Amino acid sequence: MRFPLGFTLAQYRHRNAMLRQGRTRFPTVLMLEPLYTCNLACLGCAAERHTGKLRDRLPVEVCLKVSDECGAPIVNLCGGEPTLYPELPALVEGLIARNRYVLCCTNAIRLADKVFGVIRPSGRFFLMVHLDGLRETHDMVCRRPGVFDAAVAGIAEAKRRGYVVMLNTTVYAETRIEEIEELCRLTGSLKADGILVSPGYEYESAAEHVFLSADQISQRFRRIREFSPKYKVNVTPTFLDFAAGLVDLPCAPWSTVNYGPGGWRAPCYLIGERRYDDWETFWHETEWAYWESRTDRRCANCRMHSGFEHSAVEAAMRTTSGRLRLARWTLSK
Repeated sequence: MRFPLGFTLAQYRHRNAMLRQGRTRFPTVLMLEPLYTCNLACLGCAAERHTGKLRDRLPVEVCLKVSDECGAPIVNLCGGEPTLYPELPALVEGLIARNRYVLCCTNAIRLADKVFGVIRPSGRFFLMVHLDGLRETHDMVCRRPGVFDAAVAGIAEAKRRGYVVMLNTTVYAETRIEEIEELCRLTGSLKADGILVSPGYEYESAAEHVFLSADQISQRFRRIREFSPKYKVNVTPTFLDFAAGLVDLPCAPWSTVNYGPGGWRAPCYLIGERRYDDWETFWHETEWAYWESRTDRRCANCRMHSGFEHSAVEAAMRTTSGRLRLARWTLSK
């Protein structure tokens, strides 16, 4: 399967439970940023996400509280670099005790001393290692030589130790399409559990302009869409259609909600227009219909997986042919 069975079933059951309650909007993923401290300052990252002080990190009890309030079955630990969070083992243990699937988005530099032998392998704990191209491109994006080799070594060792490991690749202007396919091959050779591929978001605070235009996104993803059936690409076919410019979808910013230092970020973790201290105010005061419409200038060029995968699944589920296509895709690798 392209996605672990338990992970897929958890989303399916959550979706059905929400629909039975008559809810048309509900979070499926909590993007939890326990800290804004990082050991890299990548070109495509918002400045605040690598300039935070460790002393400003969230307490574990706050992280668990917001997971309870949100109710999403998937918690994506990001930031910042989650492996630098001193309380990471306790946080992961607490989330798994709540039957969450925990995705740890990491650059893999500190796996040896922060994860291996500290957090035990589990079917509910995924390491999401970002590789934004082959050695030259990835080290350029990370602005540090040797990061690619460290990440590949970390992936290989993580698999040897029994962890679930996926690659997370952002496509930038400098990324050659041949590199993406080579990363898909690398996923297989490392026996990793899949690769997620998404266009980058054009952060206004990013250090340099490394992002794709709308036309470039369509061109690159039409090529990716062509070769993706051969590899364990962890996105749905309708999302690939959307990224390739073949279908249009509304955004679903409420499906992937974000909490970090400063509170709930509205409307999404990409556009931090407002911050809220409590869940109820965040959920009820955010103008979801406006952000779904993508009329805001900051949404014009966005085709991020976080905003549109939920919409892609819902579009597929509306028709028998769409459901069959999604099922075939999920079972094909």
